[in-house]
Amino acid sequence: MQSSLTHVRLAGIAVTVGSVVRDFQAEGLAAGQDPAQLARLAKAVGLRERRVAAPGVTALDLCADAAARLLDEAAVDASSLDAVIFVTQTPDHPQPNNASLLHARLRLSKAAAAYDLSLGCSGWVYGLHQAAMLCGAGAARVLVCAGDTLSRLVDPNDPATAPLFGDAGSAMLVEKTGEATSMHFVFGTDGTGASAIIVPAGGARQSEGAVSSACLRMDGAAVYEFALREVPPAVAGVLKLAGWTPEATDHLVLHQANRFVVSSVARKCGFPEAKVPMNLVEQFGNQSSASIPAAMAHACAEALQGSRSRLVVCGFGVGFSWGAAALEAGPMVVAPTLAFPR
Repeated sequence: MQSSLTHVRLAGIAVTVGSVVRDFQAEGLAAGQDPAQLARLAKAVGLRERRVAAPGVTALDLCADAAARLLDEAAVDASSLDAVIFVTQTPDHPQPNNASLLHARLRLSKAAAAYDLSLGCSGWVYGLHQAAMLCGAGAARVLVCAGDTLSRLVDPNDPATAPLFGDAGSAMLVEKTGEATSMHFVFGTDGTGASAIIVPAGGARQSEGAVSSACLRMDGAAVYEFALREVPPAVAGVLKLAGWTPEATDHLVLHQANRFVVSSVARKCGFPEAKVPMNLVEQFGNQSSASIPAAMAHACAEALQGSRSRLVVCGFGVGFSWGAAALEAGPMVVAPTLAFPR
């Protein structure tokens, strides 16, 4: 699917990370893993530290903190929001949805719409598209929150997944504008690969007899092959829609799966590493739906705050699902990345 939307802008982003720091090599050594192998993995994949949520803290808490700080820095009254969209696969409850709970916390108008999107690493791009469509249909300002606490879903005894995931929540403001701005999108799904990233239990269809069926399982090789197969065509497609080239694009911001994946995909997309943030995982871990705004806030903040930049972003993962966008962003509010609770 391809889509182009006009007269809408990204007005601000904020990211809140978990307050607990986990050290990759220290945890591996404590578990009796080989020091040399740990060092090789740390260098190749970019694993050093990750930030996870403190006990009792959820994606709702992280996103609510990010949203409150963003609204404050942007001097936006919460009552002016026409809608709030919450992108997560780790909601507080099966019912009600996180967006309704966030609606209450922020004291939004009763006229504001509030709904969730159940998407993972591609979810931020889907949320941006939903907000842009709402602005095109009459909304003036939409808040999109995207966040997950995937560290709670991994098997702590699984060395292939446990060290990868961090927890974070993000918030972005999308506004209608009179300027002739454009956002271009490319989306895709390959549902035949859905079992490559899955939590078998916890929903209506339970996996009987499975060991650790409530934990996230990931086929890393299949995910890597999927990223190399689908992301470069999606990036090329959205560049074509925008009429841009890699040389004329300021930043390619990819979902921060790990340094090896990001580096491999960026190279295949034709972008030099200087234009591609890729060190987020070694500081925060794989932040799922919050990883793209986290990379923007961490690596592109100065450029986005001061001038207009051409961005291509692409999220990809669970489903198999992917979404790419090309947009001009800035000047805009970029709140500092902070931990919660502080």
